[in-house]
Amino acid sequence: MADAKLNTSTGNSSLRDVLELVLDKGIVIVGDIQIKIADVDLLTIKIRLLVCGVDKALEMGINWWQDDPYLSSKAREEELYQQKLLEARLAKLESLNKTM
Repeated sequence: MADAKLNTSTGNSSLRDVLELVLDKGIVIVGDIQIKIADVDLLTIKIRLLVCGVDKALEMGINWWQDDPYLSSKAREEELYQQKLLEARLAKLESLNKTM
């Protein structure tokens, strides 16, 4: 795979070029926030942000959006199917309970 070349002069690279490079290669932004009183940790917030294209995310093994029913129609269909199965099982159990 060829290395991407980033021009150091801001005049030679457009926003599109920079965005394309970031989405292709990815960028990680990391930050930690700690609140302490008298050397006692009260709160620690760890922030991790990864910005990259979908292809790069899949290449790294990140695919959580494929299983999120709010973002994936396939996952939403699977969730509805599982819900219908559970409703059918519940109806069967309730009918068995009524006959006893």
